Amino acid sequence: MRRLSLFNITVVALGLAFLYLPIAILVIYSFNASRLVTIWGGWSLTWYRALLQDEAMLQAAWASLRIAALSATAATLLGTLSAVTLTRFGAFRGRLLFSSMVYAPLVMPEVITGLSLLLLFVALGVDRGFWTVAAAHTTLTMCFVTVIVHSRLVSFDRSLEEAAMDLGCPPLKTFLTVTLPLIAPAIAAGWMLAFSLSLDDLVIASFTTGPGATTLPIRIYSEVRLGVKPEVNAICTLMIAFVAVATIISSLLTKRGAVRRARDTTLGAAV
Repeated sequence: MRRLSLFNITVVALGLAFLYLPIAILVIYSFNASRLVTIWGGWSLTWYRALLQDEAMLQAAWASLRIAALSATAATLLGTLSAVTLTRFGAFRGRLLFSSMVYAPLVMPEVITGLSLLLLFVALGVDRGFWTVAAAHTTLTMCFVTVIVHSRLVSFDRSLEEAAMDLGCPPLKTFLTVTLPLIAPAIAAGWMLAFSLSLDDLVIASFTTGPGATTLPIRIYSEVRLGVKPEVNAICTLMIAFVAVATIISSLLTKRGAVRRARDTTLGAAV
């Protein structure tokens, strides 16, 4: 095994520190006993107890989780269908226009996307709130799911589908019983990415939200404009822990599926 040089180790350490040191500082200061977030006053759970009494912050967190779960599910469904269409239906008429429209939100500035959705909702007379934010986040995240699932389908071994259909399995049943389980890790990864993007979005949500649908990023942004409160560090730490646990569970499930598929392939080759 090739050993890393001191230069490579230093570069990796600096890169990881640049990425994770601010998060570590935020987590540490969420346990700060002092009200001043820049002065360490000892370890304490004071601000977590205070957070439990901050009804506005908890409502914003709950709204963000519901919007993220709903928009990620819708984006995963639509993104998977788009990826299947691009992969399985070949060079149909309008394919270039279709793929351009699907991938456009990847490069579109969020300000333009948010403003265009705001104008659309106003023109349709739709009251802005929970559902408009969820629809906007679905539009934003669907393209990311399409990219992930499409990359998995491109490298997919089509002979497995052809073998199932040669044995008399209908196309829809082949997709549900052969294709879908094999691309499930990519779909799960797409859902996780869509969930994280929705949970993190501030710009589009600020254009499409309304009374009673304040998301957590909007709430935190409004709070920090007047100064960073210790409760903000506490709620951010809880959200980081939630996302970290979900990511670890997803990684373990993906690894378990890969091991199971490798074992099945080995047994099949042996038979």
